Amino acid sequence: MNQVRPAAVSGSFYPRQPEALAQEVVALLDAAKQDKQATPKALIAPHAGYVYSGPIAANAYSRLVPARGRIKRVVLLGPAHFVAVQGLALPDASSFATPLGMVPLDEAGVETLSRLPQVSQSKAAHASEHSLEVHLPFLQTVLEKFTLVPLAVGDATPEEIAEVLDLLWGGEETLIVVSSDLSHYLPYETARRVDQATAQAILDLREPISHQQACGASPVNGLLLAAQRHRLKPELLDLRNSGDTAGDHSRVVGYAAFAFNESAQNVH
Repeated sequence: MNQVRPAAVSGSFYPRQPEALAQEVVALLDAAKQDKQATPKALIAPHAGYVYSGPIAANAYSRLVPARGRIKRVVLLGPAHFVAVQGLALPDASSFATPLGMVPLDEAGVETLSRLPQVSQSKAAHASEHSLEVHLPFLQTVLEKFTLVPLAVGDATPEEIAEVLDLLWGGEETLIVVSSDLSHYLPYETARRVDQATAQAILDLREPISHQQACGASPVNGLLLAAQRHRLKPELLDLRNSGDTAGDHSRVVGYAAFAFNESAQNVH
């Protein structure tokens, strides 16, 4: 198999031209909080258009800068917005394209997951899906060469998702990224209250998070379960909404960035 999943939302969620895209991502990262703490094992970051959620996502991805040469594989999970998926779906492609270049899939990781009953392959689930694609330019900018395990998540239990994460957990070479926005289309002050409660639940590793709280609730819940088992400590990096970035206050979408760090006894 030597198929490319082409970029589906360049020119809408982020710039189509490579130079403009590179400049925007670098500007977002330059404006982000620069924190020299330990490299996170996992991130939660939003997936809206960059004008809305790019600054929040950048506060997650800036944490990876010190690990630029160490992270070699990214396990990326996001909600399937357009196609009903039972379980989790891999693409029928060997690489993903963005205006910044090609990201090859991790063949060994894909082969490992393809043996699980909750993991299938679906070209349709990935064809138009933005929840995974919008993260790639950030990853292409902050990391050197890396491979990708992209999973569109549908109707899957936290246990089924945690099993996937456990199989690909690896060491410092593997990063887990969960793609999720928070509340949708609430008035500004209501959204702030709802999203603050959701953020606290994530910090407490308290699942289940509902789909009204987060559109990526399923992969978030799977990560929370895995984080409990692996004793990861979550950290809130940013919590805002579209009313804070580029939208009006009448109907906003919530965004958050979290880092999940290994505790001292887990690092060898």
